[in-house]
Amino acid sequence: MDMHLIWKAILVVLGGTLLLRIAGRKSISQMSLAQVVIMIGIGSLLVQPIAGESIWTTLFVGLILVVSLVVIEYMQIKADWVEKFITGRSKVLIKDGELQTDTLKRLRLTVDQLEMKLRQNQIRTLSDVQEATLEPNGQVGVILKESSRPATNQDVQLLKQEIFALKQMIGSLSLHGQQYKPQSPVSGKEEGNDLFKEVATESHTIEPPRSLQ
Repeated sequence: MDMHLIWKAILVVLGGTLLLRIAGRKSISQMSLAQVVIMIGIGSLLVQPIAGESIWTTLFVGLILVVSLVVIEYMQIKADWVEKFITGRSKVLIKDGELQTDTLKRLRLTVDQLEMKLRQNQIRTLSDVQEATLEPNGQVGVILKESSRPATNQDVQLLKQEIFALKQMIGSLSLHGQQYKPQSPVSGKEEGNDLFKEVATESHTIEPPRSLQ
């Protein structure tokens, strides 16, 4: 076995790790378009020394790519138009439970693809969504309606206080000889298309626009 290949492979791993450290953690987790291009370039460069190219030239070119990425990121901090041009802006996909079909068409995003992303965020129906946006990194951000949001610790504490106040009121009415008759609760939750049920039935409960199917 050629020992040169072994030390080149080890040096490539160490050099590539150092380059990614210089690029920053953000470049690894959620990449922008510029970061994707440069990371692909670095990945292609790192295999060149094993194929016979100079390892020092390869690492130097990789360093130039990473420095270019760092400069671009600092430019985005300094100038808003640079960030808008390179990274882009978030796009609204759902507003008050309604699909923004014009935006979906411009982004070439079908309803099925959007529903897949919503299911990954544990969203059952579109009517539960107050607003959903497509972020520059390709992730979907979701804000649920007030009635569909999970209860927080503050909500639980307020509920305990209301129950305590209600018990006191019932006790006060009992002392005065009056009977408390609770009213049946009225559900205010709207029925909508179940995104998980659509997977099992392989059909839409509410048919999306034909151009986005």
